[in-house]
Parts: sequence; C-alpha cells; structure tokens
Amino acid sequence: MRLALYTGIILAGGYACLTPALAADPTGDWRVADGVANIRVAQCYGSMWGAVSWEKQPGGRDENNPDVSKKNRPTLGMATLIDMKKKPGVDQWEGQVYNAKDGQLYSATITPAGPDQLEIKGCVMGFLCGGETWTRVGPPIPSSPVNAMAKGAPKSGGAAPKPQGAQAAQATTGTTTPAPATPKAAGAAKPGQKGAADSVGDICLLPEIAGFAH
Repeated sequence: MRLALYTGIILAGGYACLTPALAADPTGDWRVADGVANIRVAQCYGSMWGAVSWEKQPGGRDENNPDVSKKNRPTLGMATLIDMKKKPGVDQWEGQVYNAKDGQLYSATITPAGPDQLEIKGCVMGFLCGGETWTRVGPPIPSSPVNAMAKGAPKSGGAAPKPQGAQAAQATTGTTTPAPATPKAAGAAKPGQKGAADSVGDICLLPEIAGFAH
C-alpha cells in the first residue's frame, strides 16, 4: 500500500527508523524531497503548523478534497502540518498531516535532524508508516506576534514616542521633507512576512490556522 502526499511524504511499509534528533528549531521554510513545494513551519498558538509557501508549478488547487466547497481552494497557503504538539522529553512534534492526493488527514510526526534537515513520518491507520527528509531553505521563524495576542497579552499603551531628527523639524516648521529613496530588494522579505517574493507571509494569520485556534 502506498500513499503519496502533496507535501512529498511517501507512506510505505518497511520505513527505516529515524535518526535520533538533534536539538534544533523545526520552524522555517523546508523544501520537500521531490522539490515540488516549500512548506513553511511556524509555531502558532502553542502548536507547530506547516503550510505551502512556494510551488514549483503555481496555481495548484485542492481538487481531491472530499469537501466540495474546498475543491477549488489554492494549494498555496494550504495547511499541510496541522496542530502538531511537542512530545515530552524529545525534539519531536506529533499531530496530523493533510494529504492533498486524497483529501484525507493522517497521523504524523516531525523531527529535526540537525539544523538543516527535518524528518517527516506519517502513518496510515496507525501502521504502514513511512517518511522522508526535507531540506531547509529558510531560517527559523521567530514566534508570531499573534501568539502573544492569543495569550491575552495587553496591548502596548502610553504616550507615542517623540519624533526624532527630520520628523521633529517637520513637527516644528510644518514642512515636509521628502524621505530618502530606498533601493528595491527582490525577495528581501523575511520568512513569515509578505513581500514581492512571498505571498503567504505569517502562516499563523492564515484563516485556516487562526480559525482552528479559536
């Protein structure tokens, strides 16, 4: 029995044991084994989530989803690693993986294998487990600001910061000083931030992920 996931995971019998994990951060952008997509992994609301952040062939649709209302949703930005919780005492997270090949959810784990590799393992019906290794293509992602908001952290208050330099002169004279031009940097957006080369941004803000936590 064989099941190929959109994310590149291959579930098959006889998968070898995972290499013991090194202490590493599983967040960041990862290239799946067959190179067809990048998965952005971030901590959202106390769990690890992964969503498609890049596609080799743009314009994919979740056409195999059994939910008719979701068949036309873009695969870019679609959650693939779902609500993965850290296992006590080990650098491993377990939860679910979405298989766009058949529109089903399966149990799965992610395990960092050094700073630049992530082992993915999934199981069908609790057995026939298999997996593959993803390769890091983007640095670790700091915790999303929405995590603090979700915990009820108070919003910053107090007086607005005083203007400095040119801003102070403008406030005094009422004149406007043109801002210096800044060079455009293609692909300069950091992981988790939207930019010219990043249409997904902070995956914690994606409706599918944010809605799951509320």
